[in-house]
Amino acid sequence: MEFLADIGGFIIKAGVIVLALVIVLGVVAQTAQKQKRGKGALDVSDVSKELNEMRDHLRIELLDGKAQKKAQKALKKARKGEHNPESKLFVIDFKGSVDAKEVDSLRREVNAIVSIATDQDEVLVRLESGGGVVHGYGLGAAQLQRLTDHGLKVTIAVDKVAASGGYMMACVGQKILSAPFAFIGSIGVVAQLPNVNKWLKNHDIDIEQITAGEYKRTLTVLGENTEEGRRKFKQDLESIHAQFKAHVQRHRPALDIEKVATGEVWTGTEALELGLVDEVVTSDAWLLKQLDTHRILKVEYSIKKPFSERFAKGTATLVNTLKSTFTRSDV
Repeated sequence: MEFLADIGGFIIKAGVIVLALVIVLGVVAQTAQKQKRGKGALDVSDVSKELNEMRDHLRIELLDGKAQKKAQKALKKARKGEHNPESKLFVIDFKGSVDAKEVDSLRREVNAIVSIATDQDEVLVRLESGGGVVHGYGLGAAQLQRLTDHGLKVTIAVDKVAASGGYMMACVGQKILSAPFAFIGSIGVVAQLPNVNKWLKNHDIDIEQITAGEYKRTLTVLGENTEEGRRKFKQDLESIHAQFKAHVQRHRPALDIEKVATGEVWTGTEALELGLVDEVVTSDAWLLKQLDTHRILKVEYSIKKPFSERFAKGTATLVNTLKSTFTRSDV
């Protein structure tokens, strides 16, 4: 056991040395590239082809040897004479962060779709987000609105969560699908910030803040907040909440908006009863139903990360793998 421990210690030390060398090489590569970010690229993959091949493969595997060969020949012949459905179903994946930076890629994906889509086509947006900044998710909702304005039927599928800003985007779709235990709702607005003014006073530190405009600054992190400032800040939040409710009501007029706009979150099953979603089903199950009537195409815009960033990520993964290998405890 001591021998194995010595080997493990040696490998870890060697790993540290390798890591140091990798960091140096990474810095060199980073400097050489001057941190230039790669150009973005639009990738379109044929989901229909992938799903059909998977389905055919499973069907053949369930047969015995002779029947398999016969079925393979029949499928090849059938595929040759097969024509793709005229209607296309474009699939977009949107996984939003707090700052909604993913909206930039969404914008480009929407641009691509509206440039070629006809009124026979549809769009499925697989959306996952717990919300974030108002302006970012407001822009995200506006991008999805462009699809409906173009005459396309837009379906939103929520497998995990569409809350707050996520639901602001989801309600733009003509139909919302939800997995049974996905989180839906949170139609509310929240803002919070720390205030260290008391600590600064205790350390005899004064803060000077000069503004032009009565409400240029309402609440502050460093200065002393007033009741008037708090009232104005709350008034601003109420105004945004009112706009949020109006936005949801406009897209889902049958909703009892006062009942659901409390900031609460519900599961997909509960959301169906409240009218927040239209069907409880996973995105995969829904997509399979469209396979025979639509050609399903996934559209994804991505920006290639610079070599230095990819190199550093790969190195971190390798180091973490080595670390877990030699520090794991079994019972």
